[in-house]
Amino acid sequence: MPELAVDVTNLRRDFGKFTAVNNITFQVNRGEIFGFLGPNGAGKSTTIRMLCGLLKPSSGSGTVAGFDIMKESEKIKSRIGYMSQKFSLYQTLTVEENLNFYAGVYLMDSNLHAEKKRTYFAETVLGQLRDSLVADLPAGTRQLLALFCAIQHEPEIIFLDEPTAGVDPLSRRYFWEQINKLSDHGVTIFVTTHYLDEAEECNRIGMIFNGTLSAIGEPDELKRTRFTGRIYKFDSRDPWESADHLRGRADIDDVVLFGSELHVTLKPNANFDKITAAISAVDPTAQNITAIDPTLEDLFIALINEGQR
Repeated sequence: MPELAVDVTNLRRDFGKFTAVNNITFQVNRGEIFGFLGPNGAGKSTTIRMLCGLLKPSSGSGTVAGFDIMKESEKIKSRIGYMSQKFSLYQTLTVEENLNFYAGVYLMDSNLHAEKKRTYFAETVLGQLRDSLVADLPAGTRQLLALFCAIQHEPEIIFLDEPTAGVDPLSRRYFWEQINKLSDHGVTIFVTTHYLDEAEECNRIGMIFNGTLSAIGEPDELKRTRFTGRIYKFDSRDPWESADHLRGRADIDDVVLFGSELHVTLKPNANFDKITAAISAVDPTAQNITAIDPTLEDLFIALINEGQR
């Protein structure tokens, strides 16, 4: 397998007059955990479907595992694992029957398949539910089974489209333990997620909005280089009213609520003393006005606002 697991240039997908993915260019290294972030409808799932050979690009070029996404989609499919955003399981089959079915699809060695099932059943709740119909399983358990169906044949690259949506915290932790183990063994992980704490687990992330890739890099690097403003936080007894007043100022870029706490992003040339005076004027109860480092969520919101402008 080449050192670049994924390499695409000017990848585009149109649906009639609507452009879902707009000329994006990026690379994913072999053995890397690459996170894809974006709001609903940003183009994440469409991109994954093109990379998996399930949807032909309108234009552009690229390779996955060294194979051309335009001409060699069948070769790509045999070397990847794919967990779709919507459940890709057969509802009228049992847990074990789904695992057996996907093992057959990928022509798995019978001994390897038996070993994988023993591990999954011993380490997770699936062992107690092996004869249960998928239709009767809780959402989180179905997601766990879908993950195992996608990875049991030990593919070179795994595409996970929001794998932990609706999953309880313990199962999420187990998911990421498995993802990190796979990466340690040289498997490339391409994952979309809405959980920003999960994005922090990735080696690199790409942020996509309205089909356009707006930022790509290591999480800490992006927070340092792409976030140009300064952020201050304070506690308020009336955060909604305070936020409404502060958003109208020309020297404030954004105000975001976190419970009773407000994060105020200043524009690059804003005067801090004027800002603190403004905060005290609109909210005499404001306490602990403190400078903080931007979080990935702060960057995410700032890039979306930038894209909307």
